[in-house]
Amino acid sequence: MKLYNLKNVAKILLCGSILLGPTSCSDFLDESDPSNLTPESFYTIPDHAEAAVASIYAGMRFYGDGAGIFSANWQMLEAVTGTATTETGQNSDLNNLYSLTYDGNTAHIVNWWNGLYRMIANANLALEKIPTIPFLAPATDAQKTKLIGEARFLRAWAYFNAVRLWGDVPLVTKPQTATSEDFSPTRTSQEEVYKLIVEDLLAAEAAGLPLNETSGRATQIAVKSLLSKVYLTMAGFPLKKGATHYKLAADKAQEVITYATANPTLVNLFTTYKQVHQENLKNRMEHIFQIQYNIAVAGNPLGDYYPNFKPVTFSGPGGTGSTVPTRTFYDSYETGDLRAKDQEGYFYTSYFTNGDGAPFQLGAPYVFKHFNQTANGSQGVPGTKNNNLNVPLIRYAEVLLIFAEAQNELGAPTQAAYDAYKKVRDRSTLTTPGLGTFTQASFRDAVLRERWYEFCYEGITWFDMVRLRKVFNEKTKGFDDFVGHLNLNVGSGVALKEKHLLFPLGIQEMLNNPNLKPQNPGY
Repeated sequence: MKLYNLKNVAKILLCGSILLGPTSCSDFLDESDPSNLTPESFYTIPDHAEAAVASIYAGMRFYGDGAGIFSANWQMLEAVTGTATTETGQNSDLNNLYSLTYDGNTAHIVNWWNGLYRMIANANLALEKIPTIPFLAPATDAQKTKLIGEARFLRAWAYFNAVRLWGDVPLVTKPQTATSEDFSPTRTSQEEVYKLIVEDLLAAEAAGLPLNETSGRATQIAVKSLLSKVYLTMAGFPLKKGATHYKLAADKAQEVITYATANPTLVNLFTTYKQVHQENLKNRMEHIFQIQYNIAVAGNPLGDYYPNFKPVTFSGPGGTGSTVPTRTFYDSYETGDLRAKDQEGYFYTSYFTNGDGAPFQLGAPYVFKHFNQTANGSQGVPGTKNNNLNVPLIRYAEVLLIFAEAQNELGAPTQAAYDAYKKVRDRSTLTTPGLGTFTQASFRDAVLRERWYEFCYEGITWFDMVRLRKVFNEKTKGFDDFVGHLNLNVGSGVALKEKHLLFPLGIQEMLNNPNLKPQNPGY
């Protein structure tokens, strides 16, 4: 993705004024400082529109920003699932997430709110200003429409996360100043928030985005994939739209599958699980949409998956181990499932000293899904030390399972739904029972179980728990009701409560804006 910086644009404008030659003293004094940028002075040329959209993409990286010692924002979505635990007890906010005792002062929660609404603010500004910029040759109106589509896609992504985390949230669609009428907005119903999300995605879908590309920017395939995910969520809790939206989800996922079937070298599952975290395959094939990382701007932020003080990287004994798999979840994988095989699937139980040295046992399973062997080294091959791996948000595997789940909910498993489910499962080298052995209920459980195993540690599982009101039970391999399920990651287990279906709003945010009251129930 092309990156832009307002300061750099200012430098360009300043250099341009110097190159124009000498002017009179009075002319100089009448000139505005070209480095003193305002929304009124900045949004004047197509490059400014590109910079505005680039700032929204850059804002997604709040996902990996720090949340206190040995922790980052992304860990919030893993700690509460029950499939992860910690080897480090030094971050009280993270500990409270693991034990389900978090509140409106928890740093991760506050940071998610700030990060999402910062993205929304940047998107709103871009959506207001880009239409006013003249796009003269060689720039085109098609370029303008595309940029507006990208901004709407990114705003939809931000609101989709916000509404799932907090329920009713402020719906702000215009740039704000201290004098704006809705500078201190009230919360809007989830129904209305989802309405905007769908409107934004439908507009993005029609904005002339490329069908598929590898720059890391939004594509039609990414928009369709996110739209299928939104429809699937709307079909379940809390909106409970049911069959109409299962149909919408299935149809939109089918569009992606149809494209992939016709273009298997462009969109497809990777052949191996290692390729899911192979640096030179970023934004390709299975990776439909990712948060972009490059060490020149920001390195991959998932280092807290490294085991605590074990020499798996070039830096020797290190790592925090502040998010690691629970043994019960790891042990629940079927015998022979390649996803649980050391260094082949999504976990590793051994590695090479300092990344490329002698093999040694880790003593427990750790997350291999985001381990960058190019950066850290592999057997006999030193690492580059530069972790440029992206963070996956939507993989083609998810589109396949969205289709399988949604299609099944329309009455019974069809051959197409079964084929999508089996395609994901085939890579695990497991044998899949024939279509005729499934009922609608048993196929539903099979697909959901596959989601737990395939998308663990990708920020997806928690949202599945909330939309389904069900949680995978590692011991029975069935599904419990959300309320009352015991998360086995802390001691003897901590039970999920009704209040945990939503996160609390940040206390400071509510003090700044009393219109956000009341707080979510139970906090």
